[in-house]
Amino acid sequence: MPGKFLVTSALPYGNGPIHLGHIAGAYLPADVYVRYRRIRGDDVLYVCGNDEYGVPTTLAAEKEGLSNQELVDKYYGINRKAFEGLEFSFDVYSRTSTPEHAELSQEFFLKLFRGGCIVQKEIEQLYCGKCSRFLPDRYVEGTCPFCKTGGARGDQCENCGKWYETRELIDPLCKICGHRPGLKKTTHWFFELQKFAGRLREWLESREGWRDNVRNFALGWLNEGLQERCITRDLDWGVPVPLDGSAGKVLYVWFDAPIGYLSFTKQYSEQVGTPELWREYWENEDCELVHFIGKDNIVFHAIVWPAMLMGQGRYILPGNIPANEFLTFGGEKGSKSRGNAVTVPEYLEKFPPDLIRYYLTVNAPESSDSNFTWEDFAKKHNEELADTFGNLFHRILTFAHKYFDGAVPAGAAGEKAALGEIEATRRKVEAAFEAFHIRNSLREVLSLARWGNKFFDEEKPWTTRKSDRERCGRTIAQCLELIGALAVLLVPYMPASSAKLWRMLGFEGVPGPEQWGALGRPLFQEGHKLAEPEILFRKIEEIP
Repeated sequence: MPGKFLVTSALPYGNGPIHLGHIAGAYLPADVYVRYRRIRGDDVLYVCGNDEYGVPTTLAAEKEGLSNQELVDKYYGINRKAFEGLEFSFDVYSRTSTPEHAELSQEFFLKLFRGGCIVQKEIEQLYCGKCSRFLPDRYVEGTCPFCKTGGARGDQCENCGKWYETRELIDPLCKICGHRPGLKKTTHWFFELQKFAGRLREWLESREGWRDNVRNFALGWLNEGLQERCITRDLDWGVPVPLDGSAGKVLYVWFDAPIGYLSFTKQYSEQVGTPELWREYWENEDCELVHFIGKDNIVFHAIVWPAMLMGQGRYILPGNIPANEFLTFGGEKGSKSRGNAVTVPEYLEKFPPDLIRYYLTVNAPESSDSNFTWEDFAKKHNEELADTFGNLFHRILTFAHKYFDGAVPAGAAGEKAALGEIEATRRKVEAAFEAFHIRNSLREVLSLARWGNKFFDEEKPWTTRKSDRERCGRTIAQCLELIGALAVLLVPYMPASSAKLWRMLGFEGVPGPEQWGALGRPLFQEGHKLAEPEILFRKIEEIP
């Protein structure tokens, strides 16, 4: 029976172009999962958009000599085009700088405030006398108070993942002028996370099928004891705190950003002319909410955001939070600020989208960091896409055209070898997806293609076409069934290549739920006409 799913990817900061590290972490796994769910016939809504408020934006705007609005407008267009270039299937790709998002964020804040879960406090905050400003988050850099790594940013250490207050940094320096800031009193609002500790523990311990890195990290936070966390900043770029006497204060970007998942869903509902549609997802216990993120976002999605939802008292909680490790470049985490990563526009200037979709899925950093090099990209493409998939498709289709007049021979229905392998692969792929082992799901598809090449070689149709034409026909019919199944199985990973292969097989449109459900049963009628074969994957001869 079809299920209902609300799938999100962590909102990318609107302060620079998307790079392949982002794609491998939170975006491509989600898109592949969404496409799988849709071809299974499930009801899926896929939501994402640019995270445009906060210090990352103001720093980038100052660096580029643009206003905050000019900067986010620029990168909203660039990022949206990048996702479109990689054939992402968002139902809505919005942005957090909309009035609707601000209104909902303020509603979240007031609900928690009136419920006694947000308190106001006067605290000492880092202040740069030379710049004449308070220094929130990424305006400060120093040594992590936990793991003692240098170059730690002001709200979370990239090395150990710990979240802390800016004033806790050791030897902090202002990132604008390089001077050491002092402490100055200011007023802020704090979210009392500790009030949700019991409910969070009960909820987390009830989660099944979660990746160990997510569950263990979140429970580790609980075991250390939750503390109240500051959720406002001294900035003029962000969602204003909706209280009297709060001029110059905005909501912390990690308070308002996840609310975008809901505000974007509401925007989508308005756009499609069904304003209450969002309730079918966010207020429906039968809907599975799935957040795809990078490992550096675990605390926000597995602790802070669920507590925020609990405090609203009307929305479903995450059903799963698949968090990937990092895709590194030369052994280092990709960074827009350091400029050591390959951006999506840079990639798309050189190659079509399906090649990187394949590579980043089969090499996904699901359980440990993966490293990207152009050499490895080319090697995997040539050995797996060109030699395994491409060779199988081309040799069988050209054989069918040359010796069977481009039509499907009789005999596949009575043979169990290929159909049995297809059925077994479908079951393995489905099991891998259900466990969020998306990398393994593609490897199962690759294994089926390898089996097909082995089957073709063992059957020796180039010999049996002379000695036993009926057997040769059965072999080619089974191989065509295998190719048809691969065209269906590849839909989530490489939609353009799947569609092109589907057309070569003589079909119109693209494979859908009907074809997925029939995997393991004959696809072709005897005599079905095939289209002219083309080379689907050409080898990469020159490495960028």
